Order: sequence, then C-alpha cells, then structure tokens
Amino acid sequence: MDQSQRARIRAGDAGAFAELFDAHARAVYRYAVRGTADWSAAEDVVSLTFLEAWRLRGTLRPEGDSLLPWLLGIATNVLRNTARSARRHRAALARLPLREAVPDFADELVGRIRDAEQLAAAQRALAALRRGDREVFMLCVWSGLDYAAAAESLGVPVGTVRSRLSRARKRLRALAQKELEQKQEPLGRSGQHSVGRVEPSRSTEEKYR
Repeated sequence: MDQSQRARIRAGDAGAFAELFDAHARAVYRYAVRGTADWSAAEDVVSLTFLEAWRLRGTLRPEGDSLLPWLLGIATNVLRNTARSARRHRAALARLPLREAVPDFADELVGRIRDAEQLAAAQRALAALRRGDREVFMLCVWSGLDYAAAAESLGVPVGTVRSRLSRARKRLRALAQKELEQKQEPLGRSGQHSVGRVEPSRSTEEKYR
C-alpha cells in the first residue's frame, strides 16, 4: 500500500478503505475461521474487525508497508472478546434446563459438519497453549506473517514472538506425538478410526475472494 493510500485511510476516505477491505478481507476471514472453528462466527469477526479498523483509522502510522499486520492485530482483539462472550453464553446455557437434541441428517450438511469437527479438533489442540503462544502461532504459521509483522500485530518485541512461537511448536509436537500414540493403541469395537479433511466451505469463502 502506498503512502498516499495510507494517508487517505487515516483521513477517512471510504474508497481507500473499501480497497483495504478488498485486499485483505479474505486473509482476515481465514484467520478468523481458524480462531473460532465456526464459519458463521468468522464472518462476524471479519465485520467487527473492519468496523474497529475504521474507528481506529486515525491511529495508523503515516509510514509502513502492508496493513495486514495492523488488521490481524485488531482481529486478534476481536477474537479475544468473542471468546469471552462465548464463555459467558455457554455458562448461561448451562443454567437452563436440558432439551432433547434433534439431529439434522440433511445430506448437504455432512461435509460442513465434518469440516467443523476438524476445525474444532485443531482449536482444541491450540487451546492447550498459552494465549500468547497460540496467537503467535496463528499469525506466523497460519497467516504467514514474519516475526516483525507478528510483533507489530500484537504490540510485543520481536524476541517475544520468536520465543512464543518456539514454545508453541514444541508443545504442539508433544500433543501430536501423544495423539499418534493413542491411535496406535488397539482399535475399539468398530475397528476403524474416522479421518476427515479440512477444506474451507467454498460457498462461504467465495464472498471474500
């Protein structure tokens, strides 16, 4: 992004901000999907991220390269707030009387359900990490930011990013090894392990292309 466009965003130019959305909404969406394990919630995170970016446009530095680290830093804060809201919501639901679940067996939902299950499994593994380590892993590994860009997103020193990423990778390798050992144990009555694939829902992602 050239400096004139950055200056236009700082000044509140809606056209320049629309260009920013077109350039980075898909990357923010992918980041949000992995952070929430929920396609619909990820769309909400994208909306909230760009609303907050518009509100904070005046805080942009006059100089710099890509604005993606800035956007992902905002998205990280939105994800934190979303997680807190989700915990409060689950706590409220836990206080309600239980209802009998009615399963939906529509064939067209099967792929979406499998994707959601796999995303949830990935999120459970990441949940075993410290929050700071998890956020660095998502930014550097899943979103492809370098150390400096991730440090800018989170407002921490580059050395902190390096140490957190190293710690996250070490912890995830240990978790993967543990899962592998569990899968090598004798099979249950079914004699099979179910394995799914993680592929984003095209119908949802198309709007961010």
